[in-house]
Amino acid sequence: MSSIIERTDVVIVGAGFTGLAAALEFQRAGIDFLLLEARDRVGGRVEAVRNGLGERIDSGGQFLCVDMPEVMALAKAHGKAFVETYVDGEFITHPSLTPARAERTYHVSMAIRERMNRIDPDDPAIAGLTVADWLQRQDDEPDAKAAFRSLVEGLWCLAADKVPLWYLIDNDRRITNEVFELQYFLGDTMQSLAEDLAGELGDRLRLNEAVTRVERGPQGVRISTVAGMIEARDVLVALPPATAAKLDFAPALPAELAGALGVWESGAVIKILVRYAKPFWREQGLCGMVMWRDLPGLFACDGSKDADHAALVVFVGGPLALRWHPLDEAALQAEITARLVQALGPQAADVVDFSARDWTHDRWSGGAYSDLIVDVTARHAERVILAGAPPVYFAASEVSPSFPGYVEGAIVAGHIAAAKIQSAIATSASGS
Repeated sequence: MSSIIERTDVVIVGAGFTGLAAALEFQRAGIDFLLLEARDRVGGRVEAVRNGLGERIDSGGQFLCVDMPEVMALAKAHGKAFVETYVDGEFITHPSLTPARAERTYHVSMAIRERMNRIDPDDPAIAGLTVADWLQRQDDEPDAKAAFRSLVEGLWCLAADKVPLWYLIDNDRRITNEVFELQYFLGDTMQSLAEDLAGELGDRLRLNEAVTRVERGPQGVRISTVAGMIEARDVLVALPPATAAKLDFAPALPAELAGALGVWESGAVIKILVRYAKPFWREQGLCGMVMWRDLPGLFACDGSKDADHAALVVFVGGPLALRWHPLDEAALQAEITARLVQALGPQAADVVDFSARDWTHDRWSGGAYSDLIVDVTARHAERVILAGAPPVYFAASEVSPSFPGYVEGAIVAGHIAAAKIQSAIATSASGS
């Protein structure tokens, strides 16, 4: 290890969209910083890979909509082409329901969600309840309750009996889009946007540089990495809470803060892109969206970029992702293809390429789409994390006031954290 100690104003740990957004704010403000990333790429839970056809595809966070102003503005500013998700045609539920019953089930499940969101998260009547506990007490028809549970486990990617009810209410209230959240994806991948942002940072960004220790002292912080040591005034830990909790802090973080970081669990997701020669479902009057009622957390939608790039995106979330996690790619492809054939017909077996990314137990992010609080008593965990232990600050999409768990939330969280640190630096400078 090098004996030379580098110095900078701020070290940012993690080059997902939170870290990238914060870094760009510091750069604009003329604050010296280093952005350290353990992976060999930026983006965090946003990622792109080459599939078997040589095409660059989104294997992580992908979708956005017009109600997400920060990510929409960045994509437009960087000249990204927007692909509108194909939604014309019939939505399939499997096992199938009559159209009337399917529509009723959907509307009642949405009514359950709205009823849940009308509850005050601080209502003592729900203290200690998980989402599953509360759902069991509702008088709605079983189909609608099953659809709501599948929605929860598919979107939040954890079992409903793990998630505190107050947490889901508080979290869901911050997801404020009124248009379909899968409205668009980017023609050259969401990862390309992360790379564009990184390109603006020059040598302030360092890949393959995992942080091993964060030491707090009277003069600031000392960061140990696999490559050496850096001294800074402040450190911004821009990692998901469950990953941040694994960092070695010296001295140990205050007990309340360490506890607040320790109450999170990462979601479980397997994301798959299934390529076809043509979008055969459209010829049948289908939109390509399928929700499996008998397999909560399994969902598909049209991911075709154009007529020459026919594809379905399949998400496996929550307990089902954990169940299928041990499967090898051939077994997973067999499972997924069989389900698609059941729902969309025999043409679904004519797979041109099958590309899967299992985010469950991911080394650097723990899982996806985000971490969730799993301790029903941890009402103040987010507030404690956001307060941090200056000069150690924390930010992540999970604790964003807007769109937690989304790219949008990550960008907002990065901006807020950068502003807070800039303010602290300015106050210190004026007082010295």
